[in-house]
Amino acid sequence: MEIEIGRVTHFYSHLCVAVLQLKEDLKLGDKIHILGHTTDLVQRVHSIEVEHHPVVWVKPGDHAAIKVIEPVREHDVVYRVVEEETEPHPA
Repeated sequence: MEIEIGRVTHFYSHLCVAVLQLKEDLKLGDKIHILGHTTDLVQRVHSIEVEHHPVVWVKPGDHAAIKVIEPVREHDVVYRVVEEETEPHPA
């Protein structure tokens, strides 16, 4: 399941960093899916910065910069991938 958490507002190609405008919280280790007209990227969040300072989570309304593994574009939608916990099957 995926939950929309924000949009890409800027992309710095020389750093491979995306700036996100968030409407939900985001934390290190979250799995995200960035989807757009030509973008379809799934990755874990390994670094977040707010105003050039590293942080471990950001809240709704924040502008956060994250390192991405491939180019994204302005207006791409950012989703958090909610990984469902699977219960072990009884033997």
